[in-house]
Amino acid sequence: MTTIPPKPPAAGIAWNVGSLVGESRPGNLGFRAPKRRRDGSTPGDDDAGDSFPSSVICQFLSAAGDELGGAIDVPSSADAEDLGATVHELRKSIDADEEDGRETPYAFYATVAQKNAKGKTEEVRVELPRDPGADLRSFLTAHGVSAEETLVLTYLPLAPYKVRPVGRCTDTLPGHTEAILHVQFSPDGRVLASGGGDFSVRFWDARSGLPKRTCLGHRNHVLCTAWSPTGHRFLSSDKNGTMILWDPITGKAVKNIPKAHNKWITALSWEPLHANAACERVVSSGKDNLVRVWNLRTGRSERTLCGHTDSVEDVIWGGEGLIYSASRDRTVKVWSGAGADVGKLVRTLQGHGHRVNALALSSGYVLRNGPYDHRGKMAGDAADVHAAAVQKYTAYRAKQPGGAAERLASASDDFTLCLWHPEESKRPVRRLTGHQQAVNHLAFSPDGRYLASASFDKKVKLWDGCDGTFLATFTGHVGAVYMVAWSSDSRYIVSASKDSTAKLWAAIPGGKEAKMTLPGHADEVYALDWSPDGAGVATGSKDRTIKIWRH
Repeated sequence: MTTIPPKPPAAGIAWNVGSLVGESRPGNLGFRAPKRRRDGSTPGDDDAGDSFPSSVICQFLSAAGDELGGAIDVPSSADAEDLGATVHELRKSIDADEEDGRETPYAFYATVAQKNAKGKTEEVRVELPRDPGADLRSFLTAHGVSAEETLVLTYLPLAPYKVRPVGRCTDTLPGHTEAILHVQFSPDGRVLASGGGDFSVRFWDARSGLPKRTCLGHRNHVLCTAWSPTGHRFLSSDKNGTMILWDPITGKAVKNIPKAHNKWITALSWEPLHANAACERVVSSGKDNLVRVWNLRTGRSERTLCGHTDSVEDVIWGGEGLIYSASRDRTVKVWSGAGADVGKLVRTLQGHGHRVNALALSSGYVLRNGPYDHRGKMAGDAADVHAAAVQKYTAYRAKQPGGAAERLASASDDFTLCLWHPEESKRPVRRLTGHQQAVNHLAFSPDGRYLASASFDKKVKLWDGCDGTFLATFTGHVGAVYMVAWSSDSRYIVSASKDSTAKLWAAIPGGKEAKMTLPGHADEVYALDWSPDGAGVATGSKDRTIKIWRH
């Protein structure tokens, strides 16, 4: 009997953990498949005759447009973190006194050509993604940018610290007997103030959640509140048109101004501390179509700004010596807010087709917190609050892209937002469309890079804060969204809704679904604020309670 020798293995067949792979199982290659880039290519493709270059010539620009050294070769596999390390080294090589700030991350932007909704090609400022696996190669491929040309990248410093996302209710503060319409942390984050339909203003210890003072004096709903930039005074106004200035330590009224407006007051805004060390002037708007500038030391009106033909819904005192007012007459007016020309009309911004509900400034976070930094301490090495505020605002201006110190955004009942450069032009930079119902609130991120909007269409939208490019839509609320607020590091957004919840969203990297839902209120959530020191979020509801949320 002839013995048949065993058949030798076919070419390409291998053994792997007891399983036959190769020709008989072509789907099983016997090794781990390489990771693929976002464009579908693999690292091995470069060695297989791929024409994409291994490096890209990059020129780095600061936010002000200054070149950082000359153009250099950067590996096409470099991501945002690698580019940040390169920027650090370049800055140190140019300036020997430059501190080693490796803990400071950077965002990078490039201008690319894209087609708009009308099919026309326009240049758009696009951010290099910070997602894992996002490198220069995938970025250039996705936007059709040639790797043979010099890539100009503008770098912007991000917050060197991180705020932890909130998700746990640590305190429920009862006391108000009617709906709570406003909650606001002091500039240093140590005190929380609230006002509502029970005609009272209350101060709370933000750390312990214990009540500090209950202030009675209003005879109607408290509709507007505002902390002074120093945190030493608190101003409130009601539906009767009365303004009261409070000392938050003693709880006593420092100044009472009855009939500041003939109808109820819609908004209050303090003069920025860096512009006036006295910190004693404020601007108010009302249903009587007027805007007034007040000196709270004397209690007298210094200017009455006339020009709107319908109710003025919002007013902001900007950091560049201008006052901005938004009205039901569909216009935004820009007034002088400095020197002897206070109250002089500078220009009228037209672009909305319906009433303008709210305004937001890219410098709003810096102006609100005055001399304090993200830890609730005096910023920099200044000797007094005014010097600290000047130092802080100067540093903010130096980081703004393109030299535009202040950008203004407006929200309207025409379902749109408009982005403006109010110092330069009366025409909008861009009209932001996408909401399907009235937009009732908006807020710039603390670093001014993003803009968030809240609408009755139950959605929160995210936009580029510099050019207005649409970035993301956050869906999850089942009722109208009333307010949005940012964490101090510009990484998270929290929103308040009619559906009795607040929701937390991650802006960097963006996601369409809520990172966390904050339930617990028994009725609509009207008021919302995130502490400047990032320690917690306060929500105020129609159920007459305030809740504090922490990590």
